Amino acid sequence: MSFKQLEATVMPDGTLQLEWEVVAERPNPKGEGLQNDIFTHYSNDPHSWFFQLSFCNKHKPLSPSLAFWRDFAGYFIEKLRLTPDIEKCRGELVLPLVDEDLLRFRETAPLMSGGEYLRNEVFLDLWTWLHEIFAEKIAAYDGSVAEFIKQYSPDIHLVGRIYFHLVENKAELSSLSARTKLMPLRYRKGDAPFAFLATYSTRLNDQGESRHLPLKYALEEYRGDQEKLLQLLVTVHEAARQSDLLANLVSSGELFHPLSWSAKEAFAFLQEIPLCQEAGILCRIPNWWKGKAAGIGIHISIGEKPPATVGMAALLDFRPRLMLGDTEISEEEARHLLQQSEGLAFLKNKWVAVDTEKLQQTLAAYEKAQELNTEEGISFLDAMRFSMNPQALLGPGESDMLVGVSNGQWLQAVIAKLHRPAEIKTVKTDKSFTAKLRGYQQDGLQWLHYLHTLQFGACLADDMGLGKTVQLLAFLNALKNEKKKPGKSSGASLLVIPASLLSNWMNEIQAFSPNLQYIAVHPDLHKPGKVPELGPEQLAGLDLVITTYSLTQRYAWMSPPAE
Repeated sequence: MSFKQLEATVMPDGTLQLEWEVVAERPNPKGEGLQNDIFTHYSNDPHSWFFQLSFCNKHKPLSPSLAFWRDFAGYFIEKLRLTPDIEKCRGELVLPLVDEDLLRFRETAPLMSGGEYLRNEVFLDLWTWLHEIFAEKIAAYDGSVAEFIKQYSPDIHLVGRIYFHLVENKAELSSLSARTKLMPLRYRKGDAPFAFLATYSTRLNDQGESRHLPLKYALEEYRGDQEKLLQLLVTVHEAARQSDLLANLVSSGELFHPLSWSAKEAFAFLQEIPLCQEAGILCRIPNWWKGKAAGIGIHISIGEKPPATVGMAALLDFRPRLMLGDTEISEEEARHLLQQSEGLAFLKNKWVAVDTEKLQQTLAAYEKAQELNTEEGISFLDAMRFSMNPQALLGPGESDMLVGVSNGQWLQAVIAKLHRPAEIKTVKTDKSFTAKLRGYQQDGLQWLHYLHTLQFGACLADDMGLGKTVQLLAFLNALKNEKKKPGKSSGASLLVIPASLLSNWMNEIQAFSPNLQYIAVHPDLHKPGKVPELGPEQLAGLDLVITTYSLTQRYAWMSPPAE
């Protein structure tokens, strides 16, 4: 049985097209009615369907592509809702779509048909389309913008005339005083680091700009008109129904006075910002507040300097650092933050929001990282394991704990060469090697040789018939040439293969690398069926020993020396 799901496709010209796609599983039935309504709008009103999409219930499930464009269009309405003096601007309103917005939409776009066409110009053109549709519709509407919006969604509250201000120091307080008739602060707990003030926009000044006054003056301005005062405060009462903090400010009358706040009180208010904005109150707050506690995590740098030796046991330098956002902090500073129970702490000349529970988990992980950070360093093998899954070595914790691992200069160069063998220094064979390597075979030779210098193992996984044998013979030829250099010496290489391939390898050696000194260890190849035992001197004169899987354990001289 098949089902239909509505998908959004980006066309080559950047326009959007809605199409029904057949899917094997039934889409969430809660979204069936909504997707049918969207398609009806799209079919009947192709000019303005996208504007109507912006008002669709964001909690009802849609296909990933259609949900993405619903969020994009809905962002236009959200910015529209939070625009002061919208009644004055109406259709002339211009809402910016900044680079940060464009980056966010590009990075969060799901897989969709035509996704390769998603460029900044596409988002900007669709944003302009939303502006044009709004301008057309509001020009033809006789009522207010608030009434116009209510037609589409009764739950959307346009921003009112009430503003909440939170400032964090005397300089900002002085700036706010210059813009408003600020009265003396009402201190409740002595001097405190934050100040709160509620203002309202009143009549325009000579430049056509709104004036802002402390909310206390509204009590005087509307002393004889209780209905107008209630209209002004409607957003406050809406928010107070859902917020104990605001309800207390209203009932106590403190909302009408400038207030001195502690860090704890300021943090409590900052957490209520989404609720205030949803009710239609504009909040002017410090730039450092991002709506949540600062990201606390560990950043670990591995392999900044070359190790003394190579191989999987090579010890790399290992440096864990505690990070608060993009700022490094010491363990002592982190423990000091743990003692702060206010939610906000002043660190390195700025305020930061702190999640003490997450900080405690991060500190525990940092201590484990420090245990790995011995005087010698961390092994290359552990470094690779750590890079792939740092949580595994630091132990279980919150899945969203930030653990970043970066490769130092030496390790970064090593990994880059492993990913791009063409960047490795060219490895040359001598004239005795008669095969002419293709480009990918030369890359394979360089890759094998580079791993050998690092004392790593390698897996050459070319398809059958692409010349793995030739690449290995070229590698053995390069090793043979290195033996000739002063101070360079190494034993013979050991090749273990199925018995059926013995003759093939011997023929390939004869054809492409006849100067390679080798012995094939198999009774059938020696008379009278007995393989000679080779000592260190004989092995030193060989480049290669070839044998089979079953014979590797028969001859003790082929076993690696005991460590």
